[in-house]
Amino acid sequence: MHVLPEGRLAYGMQLPIQSQSTIYAEPWEAGAGPPDLVEIARAAEQAGFAYLASCDHVAIPRRLADAMSTVWYDPVATLAHLAAVTERVRLLSHVAIVGLRHPLAAAKQYATLDHLSGGRLILGVGAGHVPEEFEALGVDFARRGAVLDESIDALRAALGPNEYPVHHGKLYDFEGLGQLPRPAQERVPVWVGGSSPAAVRRAALRGDGWLPQGDPRDRLPEQIAKLHRIRREAGVTDPVTVGAITEPLYVGTPGWGVGRRTLHGSPEALAESLRAYGAMGVHQIQVRFRSRGRTELTDQITAFGADVAPLLD
Repeated sequence: MHVLPEGRLAYGMQLPIQSQSTIYAEPWEAGAGPPDLVEIARAAEQAGFAYLASCDHVAIPRRLADAMSTVWYDPVATLAHLAAVTERVRLLSHVAIVGLRHPLAAAKQYATLDHLSGGRLILGVGAGHVPEEFEALGVDFARRGAVLDESIDALRAALGPNEYPVHHGKLYDFEGLGQLPRPAQERVPVWVGGSSPAAVRRAALRGDGWLPQGDPRDRLPEQIAKLHRIRREAGVTDPVTVGAITEPLYVGTPGWGVGRRTLHGSPEALAESLRAYGAMGVHQIQVRFRSRGRTELTDQITAFGADVAPLLD
């Protein structure tokens, strides 16, 4: 199930500010807030970005706070806020730890988001990795994979067209309980995040898309081949949207230290490098730009959309 334009390499972005892990957050984000998010979202839509993405964590333990920070906006609230100030761009949870919540509760939130946004939701889901978060919410961390598997199935039912969804599983059981509003989309696309063998298999068997987490370029072709092989062997014939997270980008020649991993240079050079993802069988790339402030970031977004994106195909 493809929900992005076919025949071209689509591009989207994880929003800054809403999650501030030290792995990727820029220093200026600590002092930024809702007005900055709105301007960034509008710039991305104007520049042709396929989606805006927001992460999900409920609570961060002290032992991880120095690395992860405790700044994690709620994805439903964040995407709903940005839905009200945009018109076309898709809204992706990347990724929602749906196993932390009962599927009916999660479905109520995400169905409302899809309804309010006019059918722009992409539900990205993942297993999670913080034991204390699961323990605090009464969910078995050791069984989070099995919980996620059934959560996806239950959410498929709860986000479907029926006002009274039905799901009978080992963990969740519901029937005869109505939920309105329904999503605006007849079928909300579910993209599965993660790069472990279990995650790739889950994406292959249960997902409309796959969101790799940290796979380097040289590993992606093998992972993509595995994804398609599992689907083929299981008899799954529906199309799947394959994603990739690119290296950090900077359009042009930076006058400051952007880091050795950052791809920078002319639009032609960047496009040539990024086209390699399409050659691997990737349908959408998630990009992130190095920046020293909101204005530099929106300038980078605009330059990418105007000068790099037309050269991606």
